[in-house]
Formats: sequence, structure tokens, C-alpha cells
Amino acid sequence: MLNHYLISFLISMVPLVELRGALPYALATGIPTLPAYLICTIGNMLPVPVIFFFARKVLEWGADKKYIGPFFTWCLQKGHKGGEKLKSKASNRGLFFALLLFVGIPLPGTGAWTGTLAASILDMDFKTSVLAVMLGVILASIIMGVGSLLVINGVQMIG
Repeated sequence: MLNHYLISFLISMVPLVELRGALPYALATGIPTLPAYLICTIGNMLPVPVIFFFARKVLEWGADKKYIGPFFTWCLQKGHKGGEKLKSKASNRGLFFALLLFVGIPLPGTGAWTGTLAASILDMDFKTSVLAVMLGVILASIIMGVGSLLVINGVQMIG
């Protein structure tokens, strides 16, 4: 059982998969709901400060490198695209809520990694960004948790 906890924690730190993949895994493997939420949320939030302060610099540095350049450029474009989406949906005052919803609505490519990179590219304040991303991760965890439990319970009822 300890392996499932560790795997859930690690999955929640993986870009693009994040909590959206980790929480259904955790619940499906029998981890109780509250510990599953806590492990996946902490795992998803752990990379956020590193992403905010260093990812943009590393991606800009590597964008013109031979082997890693295309991937780094893709990541930068993804962050810029996320940033432009946020800007178009909100003024400066509403940027906090736009970031929260961007991270919180569990669609592909809109998690904590992309949201934090977008906040960094938009030069948002660190504390404001982290709070918006954290609340977004919590919102996504509620949506994914309810959906996962409905699916798991539905499968158990059928089987």
C-alpha cells in the first residue's frame, strides 16, 4: 500500500499529468479519500516555486540548443499561450481569478505547471501566483475526486 502512496505522490509532480492523473490512480488503488487528496495536492504544488523562479530562465536558455531546443521552445510557447489566455480573460485585477480557474478546470495542459509558467511569463507576483495556483489545484482536486469516485463506484456497482 505504501507503494501506491509514493506512486500517487510522484505522478502528481509529472508535467501534464499532475493531480489530474494522480488522484484517480490514488482513489482507484484504495488510498482513502483524504490522504489521497493531501498527497496529490502536496505533490502537485511541490514543483511550483522551482517552476516560477527557474523554468522560464532554463527554457529560454535551452530554446536554441540542438537536441533540447524544440522541446524547450514548445514549453515556452505553451507558457506564452497560457499567459495570453489569462490576459485575454481578465484585467490585472482579475488575473488572480483567471489563473485560479485556468489551473482549476481540469483540461489538458491547464495544470499547475502551465499556470505557474504562465504566471512567471506574465511577471505576476510570486505570492499571488502561488495562492491562485494552490486554490486552482484544490478546485481541480475536488472536480477530479468527485468524478473519480463516481466512476469507481459506478464500476463497482456494475461488477
